[in-house]
Amino acid sequence: MARSTFSHVMHDMGLAAWFGGTLANAVALNRAAGVTQDKSDTGAVANAGWDAWTPLNAAAIGMHLVGSVGLLKRDMGRVHAQEGVGSMAMVKTAVTVAALGVTAYSRVLGRKVSANTRVPAESGTQPAASTPDDVAAAQRQLQMLQWAIPALTGALVGISAFASEQYRPEEVGHGVLQRLVG
Repeated sequence: MARSTFSHVMHDMGLAAWFGGTLANAVALNRAAGVTQDKSDTGAVANAGWDAWTPLNAAAIGMHLVGSVGLLKRDMGRVHAQEGVGSMAMVKTAVTVAALGVTAYSRVLGRKVSANTRVPAESGTQPAASTPDDVAAAQRQLQMLQWAIPALTGALVGISAFASEQYRPEEVGHGVLQRLVG
């Protein structure tokens, strides 16, 4: 497999898993955990699901980053020669850094919630009235962040689609001409 194909596969599969897994967990797992008979089991169910996902998510993020670095190394000439590629790469890098930051912070909060498995909750991210204050605060933050990660990684999917369009011969020619003419 050519190095650029390998980079594309790593980039795209890692991003797909990062986006899809966090979206599925936000949509289904957190809500499903709330249907337990005993509200003290809700946190345990949500935590078990998220804790099982975390190593796979880390691998997906790692795959995406390895692929991203490979693509950036390959495209360094295009960044300098083709109008618009450098801007796209900067935006994509900024959104990736934001997604990594939100993911890391969510993990910190998730560990705080996960350390208190037998705490009553309404769902994976919604505290009950009897949830201890520190866990409830973490859950309220996670309630917002669970949507921020799929939003940011979804934006990366869109930016990646735009970047793929920049490979089309007519786009390369137009971009190089724009760079030369200024």
